[in-house]
Amino acid sequence: MIYHITTETEWLKAEEKGAYTTPTLESEGFIHCSTREQVPQVANAFYLDIPELVLLCIDEAILTSEIKWEPPAHPNGDTTSRPTDEALFPHVYGPINVDAVVTMVPLHYDAEGHYKLSDETP
Repeated sequence: MIYHITTETEWLKAEEKGAYTTPTLESEGFIHCSTREQVPQVANAFYLDIPELVLLCIDEAILTSEIKWEPPAHPNGDTTSRPTDEALFPHVYGPINVDAVVTMVPLHYDAEGHYKLSDETP
């Protein structure tokens, strides 16, 4: 299972179209994804100011686009709060077919105001 952080609005648009895409697919050639363990760090490093995020839970066996495990791409430079270059992230080189998304779960804030995984996250 790999994971992608987005908004419910963006996911609903994808369901209508039959495939999920992001602006990074065109600009960088891939869609950024994470492992379950990487999700909180990514959410808090890049999306902390965006409320009501959801997590797309993607079954790699059903995904029709190619996945490459690569070092993180840091659009604004490295900081200590961002993933290290030693970590490998799943990058999806093409649209995400909606049937590969087995579930969508909310990301929640903890008591300190940081994103954490929902208990519903597979």
